[in-house]
Amino acid sequence: MSRAILWFRNDQRLADNAALTAALAAHEEVLPVLIIDPRQHGPTPFGFDRCGPYRTHFLREGIAALDAELRSKGSALHVRVGEPATELTHLAQVWGARVVHAQQLYAWEEQEQERAVARVLDLRLHAPNTLLLPGDLPFPLHQLPHVFTAFRQKVEKLSPVRPLLRAPAHIPSPATWKGRAVAENDLCSGSIVGDHRAVLRFTGGRIAGLERLDHYLWGSRALGHYKETRNALLGADNSSKLSPWLATGALSAREVWHAVKRYEAEHGANESTYWLGFELLWRDFFQFTAAKHDRDLFLRGGIAGKPRRGDHDRRRFEAWCSGRTGQPFIDANMRELAATGWMSNRGRQNVASYLVHDLGLDWRMGAWWFEHMLIDHDPCSNWGNWQYVAGVGNDPREGRRFDPERQAGMYDAVGAYVRHWS
Repeated sequence: MSRAILWFRNDQRLADNAALTAALAAHEEVLPVLIIDPRQHGPTPFGFDRCGPYRTHFLREGIAALDAELRSKGSALHVRVGEPATELTHLAQVWGARVVHAQQLYAWEEQEQERAVARVLDLRLHAPNTLLLPGDLPFPLHQLPHVFTAFRQKVEKLSPVRPLLRAPAHIPSPATWKGRAVAENDLCSGSIVGDHRAVLRFTGGRIAGLERLDHYLWGSRALGHYKETRNALLGADNSSKLSPWLATGALSAREVWHAVKRYEAEHGANESTYWLGFELLWRDFFQFTAAKHDRDLFLRGGIAGKPRRGDHDRRRFEAWCSGRTGQPFIDANMRELAATGWMSNRGRQNVASYLVHDLGLDWRMGAWWFEHMLIDHDPCSNWGNWQYVAGVGNDPREGRRFDPERQAGMYDAVGAYVRHWS
């Protein structure tokens, strides 16, 4: 009996899952496993936990949804807590499965996990959750352009988006494989209270992600004016808000792309439909940047190796976290984040700039706080964007400061957003 472990990571879906497809093609039985690595949920260097209550709650919902989908296919999800190499080795011994199939990830810690597992088991890595696959790029990853525009110009016409992989009708697992659902103490989320001012109720899992995709493209047809409204600060449909489900892999980037193409076939293409694909390329760029630069994405000097800047003053940092800096536009955005685990892209750029360029703090404090708070945290996009704003990453300019007064005048001219989050 050929048996393999399917190691779920940031891929909470059965459709368009290359690791699952490969495991089913090569083995008679598949053992779906998800490992919660406590090192990625413990304290940051600045004292607060890496995974806060909003992201934890969203992750828990997504894991439960994945288990339910697996059970509908005749299998189940086995959730364990510990270092992946240790936990997978134990399961491999118990179940007689030496092969592990998994999605490849590009952030430094995830690469370290892969290296540790590969030392003890036959680890077979499969396509990442990117729009374009590394092997389809017109250059090797170590020659990735430093600037996004150069990357986009090279890949837009030369790199195809692969077709989607179908979800299996059935997943054969041993008759005695009952799985183990996520337990309360596996992910201690604390209590969260829904805020009536929230722009959207985000629910983890694939069903909710597909519902959001369907609503944004066909229910509201808001995609048709995405470019014009994407910087608006209030309203559920001014932007796609698909990033939480992309971050957990409940949706694949290719699924979103192909859905946009179907929308264009039905309703026509315009700048807005192009722009959503443009944003997916930005996401790819940060994923591939992480693969190229390894640990440097998380170091103070960044991938540019710049001199250290910024201090660690707790008073200024805590004022920024809680929305008490005295700058109304910045404080409104930080209050939304504190109350909901969400903030618009326009808000993120502004509060990051304010922490670095106005408060003079170490940019990594903000990156860690976003990792703690954001339900859509993805290490490559989060840390890549923070480096960009701080001037130690891919930005060809020295530093990108946003004037909060001018930004408020452009995007909250009548003060509706500031009042909403006062």
